[in-house]
Amino acid sequence: MSLVAAPPAHDVAPAVTTPGPARLWPLALAALGVVFGDIGTSPLYAVKECFAGAHGLPVTRENVLGILSLFFWSLFMVVAVKYLVFIMRADNRGEGGLFALLALIPRDVAGRLKTAVVLAALFGAALLYGDGIITPAISVLSAVEGLAANPLTGEETAMKPFVVIITCVILAALFSVQRRGTSHIGRIFGPVMVVWFLALSVLGLRWIFAAPEILEALNPVWAVRFFSTHGFHGFELLGAVVLCITGGEALYADMGHFGKRPIRASWWSFVFPALVLNYFGQGALLLEHGERVANPFFATVPEPLLYPMVGLATVATIIASQALISGAYSLTRSAVQLGWFPRITIVHTSREHEGQIYVPEINAALAVACIGLVLAYRESSALASAYGIAVTGTMAITSVVYGFVAVRAWKWELWKALPLVALFLFFDLGFFSANAVKLVEGMGAWFPVAAAAAVFSLMLTWKRGRAELARRFASQAVPLESLLADFAAHPPHRVRGTAVFMSGSPQGTPPVLLHHLKHNQVLHRQVVLLSVVSVDVPLVPGDEALSVEVLDHNFYRVVARTGFMQTPNVPELLVRARALGLVCEPSTTSYYLGRESLLTTGPSRMMRWRKALFAFVSKNARPATAYFGIPPGRVVELGMQVDL
Repeated sequence: MSLVAAPPAHDVAPAVTTPGPARLWPLALAALGVVFGDIGTSPLYAVKECFAGAHGLPVTRENVLGILSLFFWSLFMVVAVKYLVFIMRADNRGEGGLFALLALIPRDVAGRLKTAVVLAALFGAALLYGDGIITPAISVLSAVEGLAANPLTGEETAMKPFVVIITCVILAALFSVQRRGTSHIGRIFGPVMVVWFLALSVLGLRWIFAAPEILEALNPVWAVRFFSTHGFHGFELLGAVVLCITGGEALYADMGHFGKRPIRASWWSFVFPALVLNYFGQGALLLEHGERVANPFFATVPEPLLYPMVGLATVATIIASQALISGAYSLTRSAVQLGWFPRITIVHTSREHEGQIYVPEINAALAVACIGLVLAYRESSALASAYGIAVTGTMAITSVVYGFVAVRAWKWELWKALPLVALFLFFDLGFFSANAVKLVEGMGAWFPVAAAAAVFSLMLTWKRGRAELARRFASQAVPLESLLADFAAHPPHRVRGTAVFMSGSPQGTPPVLLHHLKHNQVLHRQVVLLSVVSVDVPLVPGDEALSVEVLDHNFYRVVARTGFMQTPNVPELLVRARALGLVCEPSTTSYYLGRESLLTTGPSRMMRWRKALFAFVSKNARPATAYFGIPPGRVVELGMQVDL
């Protein structure tokens, strides 16, 4: 007999609905703070890097118009057309991001091509960690640098020696408050970013009125002339131009929090106009003052308002950093649930919102890495040389996976899908190639690639190691039917209470149960075989979340299905199973789990270093008791030595 129970309300998969006018604009306002923080703070450094960076150009009319034309058409084609029009159509029950996109690939699709696409998507997810490290560092540092020098003359101020210290203090404070959750500070994200985007617009308009000829840059001919004039140097400049679209991937990754319409409404009503006006305002300033401008963004600010603007910019960059930090938490939880990452601590910071979480291990790693980058590079211009390759790599991978999903899942004809993907890749690979040049030039671009490679290797090793363990246990498994038949002939001694045996597979007999019988030769009166299975959807619908099968000899098989945006809690699952007749009293329930001691000398085909890495990570992963919310005082762990 098999029954199904419904989950609590906050676990039910949300319907993909279109918000009405009453909810559209509040959601659009909230999206300003979470979705557009990164791309909204790009004006702090994007124009500056094109003219003062490692490949900086002389400030001439042709160069300014060419760069501004590239900015405008990059924002329009990559963010507005690619992401808002096409990529955001690929939602997984309302959720976006690479893991959600990957889950859209039909399960019956197999072969080397699918394997390559899956590996590419995983590497794209790993690249996002590199982006999450660099973005807080460069954003906050570029804002605080407004105190370091006169924005027009470049003359250093008395605050110059303290810029790095102030930045590190701000970053340390930002990471230290993460444990409190984002619900309180999140309420002011939207309004603050409204003020920020309005300030961007006003500052830009002020200078556009002074030099209206800057609007000629709307003509894409100036972008074409730029490349024909500068050749390979113009191509290298794409590594700085790409700074104007960093954060574009967040539109897709955060789609599930706000929905498509609110994000699109925010973009067209606030973000896009403000960015264009400010970029063009900085360009107009350069036409007026030329080479004398040291920091184009802060030079657009009237001198009496410079310090208030530095304060507003700092708050805006903190908000942008917060969005990426929260995104790293969500990405990690998804990877854990899908079996690509070891168990780690996941703390829910809100009773109302499942998605508001805090991951101490990731928070500590990001804090150390961000502060370390600031101390190592010390200037936003130096950090900008390491920025871009992670973002553009993820964008290119998203385009490839989108094309694969369009052909295999949506059954598009190749003639329809290939030109569209080729258009996306024309921009993505152009930007990526320009940033890849930095790897050869030794400009620090290796850092996000190295970080991504380390995370990617960890994910592949963990997945492969768990698969090898599963195969080893499956080869030694005893069919549950055989075990129950043996109980009919030779009943074991039973004691009162309930024993819950955790198992990674909903088939066969859990190895920990056999281990328990072998050594203790006794069973509880009620035995529950519990498996928590992660599936490739964000949230599992209520009618699929929990099933209970009643077996002979007072055995029950319970299978809980969770999405990659959910964190399972075993005691809650057993409470929900009461509706199906499975009654487990907490005071008489014991949980049996296996703890493997791994050796690296077994017959597995994994390389020795990967076996050693898997054994080390497995030993230091968060215990299943903590991850599944099991009361420590009710747990019995049975050690098993496995030669991998």
